[in-house]
Amino acid sequence: MTPTHTPKAAARPTRRALLAAPLLAALARPALGQGTAGAARVLRFIPRSDVAVLDPIATTAHVTRNHAFLVWDTLYGLDADAAPQPQMAEGHVAEEEGRRILIRLRQGLLFHDGEPVRARDAVASIRRWARRASLGQALMAATEELSAADDRTIVFRLKRPFPRLFEALASPSPPACFVMPERLARTDPGTPIRGELVGSGPFRFVAGERAAGSRLVYARFEGYQPRAEGEASWTAGPKRAHLDRVEWLVTPEPAAAAAALRAGEADWWEEPTAEALAALRRDRNIVQESLDPTGVLALARFNALHPPFDKAPVRRALLAAIRQGEFMEAVIGADRSLWRDEVGVFPPGSPMASDEGLDVMEGRRDFDRIRRGVTEAGYAGEKVVVLGIADVPPLAALSRVGAETLRRAGLEVEALSLPWAEVVARRTRREPPADGGWSISFATLAGLDAFHPGVHPGLRGNGADGWFGWPTLPRLEAMREAWLEAAELPAQQRIARDIQRAALEEAPFLPLGQYFQGTAYRRGLTGMPKGLPAFWNVQRVNG
Repeated sequence: MTPTHTPKAAARPTRRALLAAPLLAALARPALGQGTAGAARVLRFIPRSDVAVLDPIATTAHVTRNHAFLVWDTLYGLDADAAPQPQMAEGHVAEEEGRRILIRLRQGLLFHDGEPVRARDAVASIRRWARRASLGQALMAATEELSAADDRTIVFRLKRPFPRLFEALASPSPPACFVMPERLARTDPGTPIRGELVGSGPFRFVAGERAAGSRLVYARFEGYQPRAEGEASWTAGPKRAHLDRVEWLVTPEPAAAAAALRAGEADWWEEPTAEALAALRRDRNIVQESLDPTGVLALARFNALHPPFDKAPVRRALLAAIRQGEFMEAVIGADRSLWRDEVGVFPPGSPMASDEGLDVMEGRRDFDRIRRGVTEAGYAGEKVVVLGIADVPPLAALSRVGAETLRRAGLEVEALSLPWAEVVARRTRREPPADGGWSISFATLAGLDAFHPGVHPGLRGNGADGWFGWPTLPRLEAMREAWLEAAELPAQQRIARDIQRAALEEAPFLPLGQYFQGTAYRRGLTGMPKGLPAFWNVQRVNG
């Protein structure tokens, strides 16, 4: 049995080049004194929205994923080079030319109820996650058997080697592979776990202090054992809880959030609006920076089950109406250093990005011609229900511009404006729009969530088992399988170009551009994470 360390293969794309993204210069982080760590404190955080669903496998909402990283841990974490590193896993060995993988859990891992974390818990958690996650589905398709050999050993017996196994287990793209007790992990992944939230991570969810729409509370779990070695990087490395308590204060109104941050009633605001960032820049007590150099991709997602967007030609005809700059200015402002247009399905600067097929969104926009094209494609005057978001400013801006663009393209639009929690619930409904369903909704993906075809949820064409919208696209599915099998970067890039062209022809979604979201927090916090809002290793140096 030959020990195998998590690889950082030369062919694996890195994200170092993305660290030069324009926003990082614009929002350079001032140096903070290190000081000495004093007594742990409370951190008050304003999230982008309330957490409508607490179960991180039942939804792909980023706010739920961020909540989950406080409560649960993962077998592997992803570092800043996009390389998977052991997290709850001690390590792994590969046998039989990569067709048998043994993962060994670290000793002393505990759930929040005091029970030890066992391999059978991890096996059940992997199975539940894999039914919802794009890479997880591919992993299980390549798996002959998944079992627990003993309390600390997970065994994958594969039909064929699956080089992305550890990347799949490490991916933070929602849903991420969080380890739960077996009794919870046996819950149907389409049914959110309610009541009992027993975690494996550095903080406990304090259910008794939750006020829906207002507050969530997390307390440090004294039984959590961080990795003893390594460097903290994205979701990999030691996760040390220096804070006794983290309070999420749901504050939908930007003016109220800005006032709370200035007054010290909140310590960290996840997603200030462009106007708020400009105003807060004058406050010497506030630090601004961008946590994620991969940026945020915006998109309009079609419901492919019902007219008019069950027809690919109708979806495709609307690409000519899209000017990404209009959407990006509405989201983040006119400063071109904060956004990019001419963006395809992968984040610019990433290894899979290209300009393949983007000419359809270039040139003069002729709405008379677009309206004729939409009608010729099969649009018959059906009402289009736009599932707009009222209380998440970037999504509200996308919804507003999107509804107006559809009207100008000749569609009969009913534009809803609903709280995020209602949107999350409604977009799971598969009924026709007239019966409480929907036609089109707007979403954002972290660049990491769209980094390649293996993780991008919008590129799946697996119907009812896919992301909301549920298109059935055999050609895209076959291309994705070919990409997963490709071992070398040039072959992966060639297939990714083909996938982008096919995605623009099938149009399961409309790409709306990329922007770089700034965050703001009070001076005196150190250890702020990169990649996503995380709370391990964060501490105060004063105040």
